[in-house]
Amino acid sequence: MISKSISGRNPEEIKSALDKIRSDEGFVPTLAVVFISVKQDREAIIRILKAENIDVIGATSSGEFINDHQSEGEIAMLLMDIKPEYYSILFCDTKNKDLVQAAKEATDFAFSKFKNPAFILCSSCISISGVVLDGQALIHTIHKRAGKRVPIFGGMAGDDGTMAGTFVFSNNESSDMGFVMLIIDNHKIELHGTAISGWKPAGKVRTVTKAKDAWIYSIDDQPALDMYLRYLGQSLNTGEDRSIFREDISFFYPFLSFGAGEPQLRTPLEVNHENNSIKLDFAIPEGKQLQFTLPPDFDIVETVLESADNLKKNQQAGADALLIFSCLGRRWALGPMVEEENNGLHKIWKAPMAGFFSYGEFGKGVNSDDTFHSTTCSWVALKEK
Repeated sequence: MISKSISGRNPEEIKSALDKIRSDEGFVPTLAVVFISVKQDREAIIRILKAENIDVIGATSSGEFINDHQSEGEIAMLLMDIKPEYYSILFCDTKNKDLVQAAKEATDFAFSKFKNPAFILCSSCISISGVVLDGQALIHTIHKRAGKRVPIFGGMAGDDGTMAGTFVFSNNESSDMGFVMLIIDNHKIELHGTAISGWKPAGKVRTVTKAKDAWIYSIDDQPALDMYLRYLGQSLNTGEDRSIFREDISFFYPFLSFGAGEPQLRTPLEVNHENNSIKLDFAIPEGKQLQFTLPPDFDIVETVLESADNLKKNQQAGADALLIFSCLGRRWALGPMVEEENNGLHKIWKAPMAGFFSYGEFGKGVNSDDTFHSTTCSWVALKEK
């Protein structure tokens, strides 16, 4: 399998880049994985790819990147010449469907196509009307029905950090509430990857003593917001909006949530000063345990890259293509280090790469079978057997 990464500031630049690699290198891709800003013309990109008989799976982004190039508000894509009989694309709009049932049906469809499927999954996160897709329910349903050994990687779409509406799409369909699934014949294409955050715990393990949905009201029977800010040695003015809270505080200090498997990160997004509560990106139920974290440092990037290097060596794996799904929170918290992380993965695998900054990540954890994450880097290398 041959793959190529291209990017552009508009559809015209994408068309020019596609024409160049087709004419200069004789490259004829069959599949495009597209990550694109909501500011861009998605329909124009789809038309360009359809005109070249290229299948499409895509998601809107909160920043996108390819080999040694990171952008915001642009278009990035990974082009591959996978044989059409090695993959299938399934799109599901879930606005008027039960998400769990749709996930079950999608998984059953995958097994009807291939005896040994693997999944690249992109879902929406928040609709234009403000409805949040339950990414945890989606991925856990697929994971449970497919089995723990089946590779599943991907991410939830972004919208340049505005939280005003995210989209997923294929050649013929698009939705702000749904998912698109690239189903791969794992007998023909092998996948190697992992999801890892690198954040380190700090202090004692605590218990969520009052919570509802994504809101935490008390931790160890103390007001959640007061405890969180006291631990950080931070203060927050009542008039400061949620973007200041996210960008200056919460993305640097997410929670570690304890359940089955290894701890998972959950990021505070909003505060309510009246009842001293904190709203998370994804809920930690009442009675569950959590732990605060240390601020990010270079060790986070080193942890991700060492893990990837060890996996490659231990499994003697190679790659024809590389996809990265990295949380927007990592971009804000790590700053320039996040580029070192993405470029480092590209150098380790020595394969064309594309990725985007997401609102939630799918992928197997390093030491567990957990598949839904926040503030995490999930990456997957693809190699034709």
